[in-house]
Amino acid sequence: MRWDNLRLTGPGQGDPAVPLFARGAVTRTFDTPGFRGMTFYEIRARSIINRVPAASRVPFEHTINPYRGCSHRCVYCFARKSHEYLDLDTGADFDSKIVVKVNAAELARRELAAPRWGGHHVAMGTNVDCYQRAEGRYRLMPGILAALRDAANPFSILTKGTLILRDLDLLTEAAEVTEVGANVSVGFLDAETWRSVEAGTPDPRRRLEVCATLNGNGIACGVLMAPILPYLTDSPAQLDRTVKEIAESGATHIAPIVLHLRPGAREWWLAWLAREHPRLVPRYLELYGRGAYAPKSYQRRITGQVRELAERHGVGRATPAMARRLPPRRDPRPAQPEQLRLL
Repeated sequence: MRWDNLRLTGPGQGDPAVPLFARGAVTRTFDTPGFRGMTFYEIRARSIINRVPAASRVPFEHTINPYRGCSHRCVYCFARKSHEYLDLDTGADFDSKIVVKVNAAELARRELAAPRWGGHHVAMGTNVDCYQRAEGRYRLMPGILAALRDAANPFSILTKGTLILRDLDLLTEAAEVTEVGANVSVGFLDAETWRSVEAGTPDPRRRLEVCATLNGNGIACGVLMAPILPYLTDSPAQLDRTVKEIAESGATHIAPIVLHLRPGAREWWLAWLAREHPRLVPRYLELYGRGAYAPKSYQRRITGQVRELAERHGVGRATPAMARRLPPRRDPRPAQPEQLRLL
């Protein structure tokens, strides 16, 4: 089972009232504004490099996830379902009960050095954000990045967090010896929508500043334009505004993804929609009544619009105005080639 690395032995293991991962874990709360109402369960995992199931619709085979649960509180997060495997709910528990794999860096170094490891690409931030707020306290990523750098192992990071810039030196050091890629997630720019559905994340424009800074320092960074929210952030004017600012950030590529509603996220999202936009509930049930994904015709239309906008605004080509704002490169490596990637 993929969750076996969270199974702990010790007192209370037979008590069904105790969450699976908490048996023997160190439980902490912090009386600071950023962590108020949150509980952290510090565990020693058995492994850290995960093999992605073959049936998964993702372009990578191995991941590292130092956390479970996420303080970003994105209402639509597809990873919410994973909290059920830990005997927690997919709503408030996912947002506030965070599992911290305190030995993640130690495990990463050991597993990357194992003879059976094949030097495969490792993706991070693909389940929950490895640069969520807890990372500022636990500092697991510097050790993980150092292990990947020392093993010259290729990796990529997806994040909504600005804390990734804390580790810029490690990223640039790793990029000297292996392939390093990054993406920031920015699905829309509307401030009201952002505060409502991504309450624990930095402002989308701050994320685009992260993209600019990474590219300015030789770390190829694109933008995952996700999720695009039907009837909320998918108008031609909104798409144009978002793509234009993504292009101005110097993003190497853009990948648009329409909202998908898997079990766990679906219930939480529809409850939010009923509170905030009740008139849209019937329209969402029409779009998503048969499954987790919007109709292919809708997805093709949105993807086509974004493709045209990306070409018009020159995604993959840093504009002169943005180039003047970028910090100086730390080495003479050439700029990334122009490209446009669409999922």
